[in-house]
Amino acid sequence: MTDRRLQRVGVVLAVLGLGVAGYLTYVHYAGITPVCNIAHGCAKVQSSQYAELAGVPVALLGLIGYVGILAALLVPGETARMAAALTAVVGFGFSAYLTYRELFTIDAICQWCVASAVLMTGLAVVTVWRVLLLPPAPQRTLAHLDGPIARSDTG
Repeated sequence: MTDRRLQRVGVVLAVLGLGVAGYLTYVHYAGITPVCNIAHGCAKVQSSQYAELAGVPVALLGLIGYVGILAALLVPGETARMAAALTAVVGFGFSAYLTYRELFTIDAICQWCVASAVLMTGLAVVTVWRVLLLPPAPQRTLAHLDGPIARSDTG
C-alpha cells in the first residue's frame, strides 16, 4: 500500500465521517430525532448525558475532528501526517469510550455512532500506517565536513 493510496483512503473515510458527524450535529441543533432504522436506540443515545461534553455536543466534536483530520490529510509533510494520526487516534479512543457507554451505561446503540466509530477506527489505522511508512530522518554526520578541510591537510 503506497502513501498516496493511504492518503486517498483517509480522505474518503474523513469525508464519510464529516457526513455522519454533520448529520448528527444538525439533528442535535434542530432538536429532531435522528433516523434510526437498525437499532432504534439513536434517540436514547442522542438525549443521554453522554451526548455532550462540557456543554458541547459530541457530534460537533466529531465534526471538528473529521475536519481537522481531512485538512491534515490534504497538507503535505511529516507534521501534517503526525497531526492526522494524533487526531485520529484520540478520536478512536473517544469513540471507544462512547461505544462502551452505549453498551454498558445507556443500554442503547445508535447506528450513526457505530458508523462514526468504524470510520474513526479506519482513519486511525490509515493515518498511523502513513506515519509508519515515513522514511527515517536522514542521518546527519560530520562526514559532509571532511571535504575541503581534509583536502587542505594533504596539500
